[in-house]
Amino acid sequence: MSDTPTSYATTPEAIKLSLSALLGNQVDAITVDRGEVTLTVSSANYFAVMQSLRDAPAARFEQLIDLCGMDYQTYGDGCWEGLRFAAVVHLLSVSLNHRVRVRVFCPEDDFPVLASVTSLWASANWYEREAFDLFGIVFEGHDDLRRILTDYGFIGHPFRKDFPLSGHVEMRYDATRQRVVYEPVSIEPREITPRVIREDNYGGLH
Repeated sequence: MSDTPTSYATTPEAIKLSLSALLGNQVDAITVDRGEVTLTVSSANYFAVMQSLRDAPAARFEQLIDLCGMDYQTYGDGCWEGLRFAAVVHLLSVSLNHRVRVRVFCPEDDFPVLASVTSLWASANWYEREAFDLFGIVFEGHDDLRRILTDYGFIGHPFRKDFPLSGHVEMRYDATRQRVVYEPVSIEPREITPRVIREDNYGGLH
């Protein structure tokens, strides 16, 4: 038996080639941008791809270090024509010392649903709850999918691009009833424009 150690991909381009060979047509696209490898997968292949990334000897991504929701409604100044909601996941291989980003789009804009990966990485638990809370993405198979940052009576999902800046309700303490009450927002909606744009001479600019 040879004592020569097995070599693994280390550069972004080498990682791209290695993952392309591993995953084949399960992946819609593999790109390298700013030194980072990004896989774009369909929701139908999402869980199988993630399992391969964790378990395959050529991948060995033992750690899920981040998962967040995305709303592409106004992306590119409104020129975006694809699906609206996505989850973006960052994985780390401690064994092989490389990283990868995985992006998966929800197949329906009206009711965004993706598979949960909590059975693969326990760390996905709170991240998926956050994406559910802020973007309304439902993760099927999650054992405890509930709000994590807003309260249980909160209306809507505040990181969606069409969510009003002032929200839908406001909270105050009512001394008569001796409890906190929720009421419709009384603030007039307005567009917030940075001073550098609305004031011609802001900061000495001419």
